[in-house]
Amino acid sequence: ALIWVLEAIEKFAYRTAHTVSVIAEGFVENLESKGVPSEKITCIPNWVDTSFIHPLPKENNAFRRAHQIEGKFVVLYSGNIALTQGLETVVEAAAQLCDVPDIVFVIVGEMKAVETLKRYCKTCGANNVVLLPFQPRESLPEMLAAADVGLIVQKHNVISFNMPSKTQVLLASGRPIIASVPGSGSAAKAIEKSCGGVVVEPENPVALAKQILELQKNPEHAERLGKQGRQYALERYSFEQALNQYENLFYQVKKSSQPIKPTYALSTNKPGAEG
Repeated sequence: ALIWVLEAIEKFAYRTAHTVSVIAEGFVENLESKGVPSEKITCIPNWVDTSFIHPLPKENNAFRRAHQIEGKFVVLYSGNIALTQGLETVVEAAAQLCDVPDIVFVIVGEMKAVETLKRYCKTCGANNVVLLPFQPRESLPEMLAAADVGLIVQKHNVISFNMPSKTQVLLASGRPIIASVPGSGSAAKAIEKSCGGVVVEPENPVALAKQILELQKNPEHAERLGKQGRQYALERYSFEQALNQYENLFYQVKKSSQPIKPTYALSTNKPGAEG
């Protein structure tokens, strides 16, 4: 009964709203499937502070020094370690690359989840994984700059419109992305549009390991992906872009609505937050 009531409230909100603002293209498709007219829907992505998160050199990097990974090819995952992520895939890919001494995996997340992953690393024999708790915000630019590759990981069954906010952050950092995510989901579509990374089949450690090796062996290609991703972040995900889009949206609502009806925003993450 509660679900029915909530669904009724949801439908009422969509029907009476002048505009529905969403944070990813996948939400557009979801709302259209619920009967919301496409002309009612506006997509304004979450933003990232591109002046705070920006490309930095890997040389003389404080994060690399602190964790003794200087001179390594660093594969970084930082964010939630939850059921929807499937970090076991990353650990299994790391185990397959144990015989490549230059490659190291760094996983940063909530400490309790990190401890669970530590046991899984031992089970898989993945001795090339560095597990760390969440880092202070002021250390985030150096941590991202320490990476040669940033990872986004989801399971097969994740909701298609789930859009990890780490996508914008990694693109802004100027590092190439490997996304082990469903090909039809919002994350995959965003990365493909950005030309800032590659998408591989989710929950497939063999495919993930293969793509990591590809980027390690082709640094020029990796650098090109990173630059393209940074440019896309500036054009699509900067605070200024989001502000301009919201200002334009409010202007259009005010112009065409008498009286002004409420605008509803759907968001699963705080703007610019890790996740």
